[in-house]
Amino acid sequence: MLGLLGVLTIAILLFLIISKKTSAVVALILVPVLAGILAGKFEELPSMISSGLISIAPTGVMFVFAILFFGVLMDAGTFQPIISRLLKLAGNDPVKIALATAALAMMVHLDGSGAVTFLVVIPALLPIYDQIGMNRLTLASIVALSAGTMNILPWGGPTIRAASALDVTVTELFNPLLIPFLVGLVTVFGIAFYLGKKEIDTIPSVELSRVQEGNTDQKVKLPLWRFWINIALILLAILTIVMSWAPPYVVFMIAFGLALLINFPKVSDQKERVDAHAKEALLMASILFAAGCFTGILKGSGMMDAMASGIQTIIPEFLGRQLPLLTGILAMPASLVFDPDSFYFGILPLLASTAESFQVSGIEAGQAAILGQMTTGFPVSPLTGSTYLLIGLAGVDLGDHQKKTIPLAFLVTLVMLFVSVLIGVIRV
Repeated sequence: MLGLLGVLTIAILLFLIISKKTSAVVALILVPVLAGILAGKFEELPSMISSGLISIAPTGVMFVFAILFFGVLMDAGTFQPIISRLLKLAGNDPVKIALATAALAMMVHLDGSGAVTFLVVIPALLPIYDQIGMNRLTLASIVALSAGTMNILPWGGPTIRAASALDVTVTELFNPLLIPFLVGLVTVFGIAFYLGKKEIDTIPSVELSRVQEGNTDQKVKLPLWRFWINIALILLAILTIVMSWAPPYVVFMIAFGLALLINFPKVSDQKERVDAHAKEALLMASILFAAGCFTGILKGSGMMDAMASGIQTIIPEFLGRQLPLLTGILAMPASLVFDPDSFYFGILPLLASTAESFQVSGIEAGQAAILGQMTTGFPVSPLTGSTYLLIGLAGVDLGDHQKKTIPLAFLVTLVMLFVSVLIGVIRV
């Protein structure tokens, strides 16, 4: 009975979110509450919800302050000198321009926002691509692959969702994937090099004018000492998180406070910068805490365990033991079918519970998932608004973009999955 109720709960959740009948926040709160009542757990609901919220709180706090931290650094003009330098080094060499495109997109995507990445990178580089005669689809593909791979970072939306759904810390989920992640970034650079080489044979020999300077003027004139302090803050924050010297939410709280004080010492400016990024931070935080309600009820009521036990009787043992590997293979294509909320809060907990019933780590399923589901897959998914922003800014057709980028994105996922298997993060 509990297993069937759990399946219906997840099915209704997926239907409401994917069909956009309600917002993710509403579905994640009200659907499990109704299911909990039907399961006869009315009196236990407050404690189950509280348990879910407590487990999700550190992740929610981390995301809010990560968004604010990188947003403040972006507003201060921290990355503009690097952008200018990259474009000057690229000159009119298509290979160098393609590599600079990847580096720039990766750097800007440190804040985890696809929309910001596309808004910054595409307008800055599009005139250069047009001036030389490089294909705009190449620009869109490289930016998509770079942003998608960077989305695996601990403060990226998919990793945060996966950690929240599995009730583990983001470092516990991400740190074992550090080597596959770095190999993924190298793979993206390799693809960018290959695409740049292909452009050489198709573009006319045109001397690039000083387009770069006209498109990379700094909006904010950042003093050199402040630039280096900001860079040091970023590196120290990332190092502290990766080395597990302090919880990520503590790191970003302190880093945000320092970044705001250093770059915007006036109180009025500080308030303005926080307000500028509050909408994005609050939206994701509300989804995360709503997900705490969902997972708290499904786990506390016993529905999750009942579903896993039911699936265990259906799936052959040899297949059940390979669930993480199968998840990794299907993760990127799943981005075309499931939005991140429905997959990570609806599908992943069930996959993890089922894997554990076969004596396989549920965390491995989560690690496999973030190698593709709405990471490499998000900039080609028709379910994400940022995909349309990307193709709109680049002026390319969605079908053409998907045809060119999906195989490459799938390749990056498979490379990272192979390395994960090779080093024993995902066992087969």
